[in-house]
Amino acid sequence: MAIIDRIKFDGLASRDWLVYKYPSESLVLGTQLIVNEGQVAVFLKGGKICDIFLPGTHTLSTGNLPIINSIVNLPFGSKTPFTAEIYYINTVTKLDLNWGTSDPIQIIDPKYFVRLRVRAFGQLGLKISDYSLFITELIGSLKQSDAVKFDKIVEFYRGVLISKVKTIIADIIINQKISALEISAKLDDISKLSSDLLEPEFEKFGFKIINFYIKSINFPEEDFDQINKILEDRAAFEIMGDNRYATKRSFDVYEGAATNSGGVAGAFVAGGIGLSAGMAMGNNFSNVVNTTPSVDLKCPKCNFPYKEGSKFCNSCGEKLGQKICPKCKAAVSYESKFCMECGQAMESKVCTCGTSLLPDTKFCNNCGRKLEE
Repeated sequence: MAIIDRIKFDGLASRDWLVYKYPSESLVLGTQLIVNEGQVAVFLKGGKICDIFLPGTHTLSTGNLPIINSIVNLPFGSKTPFTAEIYYINTVTKLDLNWGTSDPIQIIDPKYFVRLRVRAFGQLGLKISDYSLFITELIGSLKQSDAVKFDKIVEFYRGVLISKVKTIIADIIINQKISALEISAKLDDISKLSSDLLEPEFEKFGFKIINFYIKSINFPEEDFDQINKILEDRAAFEIMGDNRYATKRSFDVYEGAATNSGGVAGAFVAGGIGLSAGMAMGNNFSNVVNTTPSVDLKCPKCNFPYKEGSKFCNSCGEKLGQKICPKCKAAVSYESKFCMECGQAMESKVCTCGTSLLPDTKFCNNCGRKLEE
């Protein structure tokens, strides 16, 4: 391999490179090393840092490479060959490193009590503050002509970064009872807290966090639809007032439960009323619906009142035989074919389907057939 007597790296086409290993290790004393602005050059021999060169032009000699001289016992004089690794490090701050949660944070919103899948996105700014620590702890061995970019470092830190951010967001929403809809007001606080927790992790490898921002905390539209329905109901509550809104909601619950469960009692149970109370109230509803105005019938012998359908008087034991006219509600004896008051036919009608019906019925309640007059 040819001996190099001039070393220079002008950077890559893209400015997002972080560290670059010079592709030759064959050097001689007297070689010129050129370091541009925004760079430092690090010499390594056997994995040990020999020297760090700041921007400028440097002539390699035993004077500015004392560690290499002690390692390989270089003789004095120029053009003495030796081998060493040279790394160029980008010292410019990288401010536009994007990050985001790959998996959502599953939480129950403390204000609306719905399940949300929360995601977070933001931006990170990094700079290398300790070149020696960065080289020895993170870079390791690179193939010749390889370059490490900033996004590779973000990928390396993604696990701890996302873990810290998720923990902070979940803590604020769950323990501090702040709704995911209102957490945007806390973005600065969350960003500062996240940066403080992440800084020691990055310092372990020679990095300094210049800035850390959470730009957005959001969740899918289908999750928001649940909250939107609650907000609509709340608006109705504000407009209608407490009592009227509660009444409306109760009827909504009862109506839906009665439709699905097939009964009034089921509706009250679904609405939060106990089974026994619901059944009792259901029976009251049934009584209100089914009860028709009654006409007092009296025993023809002792004039004691009795209910329609009774066969014997409860007072004297007289056999009873009266029924109620469906039209004028007058008392008519069982033997009469027509009402003495209005002339209504008193004989029961029988539909062709076999169902027995009241005399004044116009349609069969079993098959729906229209009955003949």
